[in-house]
Amino acid sequence: MDLSALILADSRFPGGGHVHSGGMEEVVSRRSVTSVRDLPGFLSGRLRTAGFLAAVFAAASAHAAVAHGNWSLLDSELDARTPSLAQREASRAQGRGTARAGRIAWPSPVLDALLAETPRPHHPIVLGALVGVAGGSPYDAAMAAAYLSVSGPASAAVRLLGLDPFAVNAVVARLDLAAVCSEAAAVAGDDPASLPSPGSPALDLFAEAHARHHQEEVRLFAS
Repeated sequence: MDLSALILADSRFPGGGHVHSGGMEEVVSRRSVTSVRDLPGFLSGRLRTAGFLAAVFAAASAHAAVAHGNWSLLDSELDARTPSLAQREASRAQGRGTARAGRIAWPSPVLDALLAETPRPHHPIVLGALVGVAGGSPYDAAMAAAYLSVSGPASAAVRLLGLDPFAVNAVVARLDLAAVCSEAAAVAGDDPASLPSPGSPALDLFAEAHARHHQEEVRLFAS
């Protein structure tokens, strides 16, 4: 992987991802996930739906950073594929944080143009653009996005349930990220309107429920 993609996928990168659980807090509160044994199903499902979607648009954004793509179209197409308002808001919050840190690490007129067109871009759009600006490939961008889609919830499970971090990271290591990212990178140069649109109604419902409960009680994560 390109160094920029590794940095962006690092939990210590100050993009604000540490405050988002990717639905984990809600499923833990419902006791749908209670132990390490429950993680493979949840994380694999998330990787193949929300993770794949993020990987596709991160790869497309890395391609657009080189090919001078239409940022507002790319962002609006991802918006249309994210039916949950709570998930759209979480993505844009992470996008804003990543853009703020990314402009300092990789200053570029490409990123300036992106933010001029879309002041609050979705996280995969910013992530992919930064990888592209730094010289990384669409596959690198897809890998960073896909990894973040499962490492965030995995880390949240450790914090919420007190799980063994070694066992949790072993679950993440066994996920087939490479296949997901290869598929995502293969369509990076396609028309944004024709990009895949995998859905996960359960994750959408969990996100909306979490947003509602967050207004009623203190939650550890913003989403």
